[in-house]
Amino acid sequence: MTSSDVLGSYWTVAGPVEIGTGREWSLFDWPERCAQAARVGMTGLGLWHTDLEHLLESRTMGELRTIFVDAGLRDLEIEFLNDWFVEEGDDRRTASDAQRDLLFTAAVELGAHHVKLGNLRRTPASTAQLTDGFAALCADAAGRGVPPMAYELMPFDVNAPSLAGVLEIVSASDPAHGGIAIDTWHLGKLGITAEDLRVIPPERLVHVELSDGTVANMPDHSHETTRHRRLPGEGEFDIPGYVAVLRELGYDGPWGVEVLSDALRALPIDEIFQRTTDTTSAALGAGVAAGQERP
Repeated sequence: MTSSDVLGSYWTVAGPVEIGTGREWSLFDWPERCAQAARVGMTGLGLWHTDLEHLLESRTMGELRTIFVDAGLRDLEIEFLNDWFVEEGDDRRTASDAQRDLLFTAAVELGAHHVKLGNLRRTPASTAQLTDGFAALCADAAGRGVPPMAYELMPFDVNAPSLAGVLEIVSASDPAHGGIAIDTWHLGKLGITAEDLRVIPPERLVHVELSDGTVANMPDHSHETTRHRRLPGEGEFDIPGYVAVLRELGYDGPWGVEVLSDALRALPIDEIFQRTTDTTSAALGAGVAAGQERP
């Protein structure tokens, strides 16, 4: 049986935040987000490192976990780790290691589904450096009892802006502790089709996020990805096709929804959660239908 569980990724349900330019922590308190997620039938939520740090100013990890569980939720995403592959001794690596400790501790104490990472800072590195670094990171996570690492495929990753590139990076790690995170917005922008996904070894498919958009690019790619995404089914990407193939590959985890959108962020919290769940549930249903139509 395949999952139709919906996880409200952090940026989708955080409300009026300022991504990369100002306050990144949510004005919606944690109990409020958990209650809304439960109300609309989501099974989980995401936490961004900046928001987690803010929440911990007034609550303990244990309190955050209790609020989450008492709301009937079970799937939690922790993100985002950068510069984990930079050489030790570099100031960027020192900062990354400190953030790693926070995210790993949170992942264990909050019972996370996975920890998401990648290269949002566009730090250049060799494939060998990334492959070795990812394997070491996964081994460290395994030793601490941390759930799997999920390397997110993105078109603006200066080192691995392709499915083949990310699969090579994760290949040296233990499949039980690391793999790939798929976001359909990035797939659409990279021109990766649903059928192209069949090269992914099922054991490497850690997490999937649904997000829609337009095939044509805006002049500023960073501006587009953080402010103009669309909810599943409201854009031009083949969301049903992606869902159908990913189900055929055996993906049975929660379906994250990562829609970074000025329009969505401007809505009241109840509308954000309701629209996110309604559109995603419809997209997952369309994916089931698409799969049934395949020969």
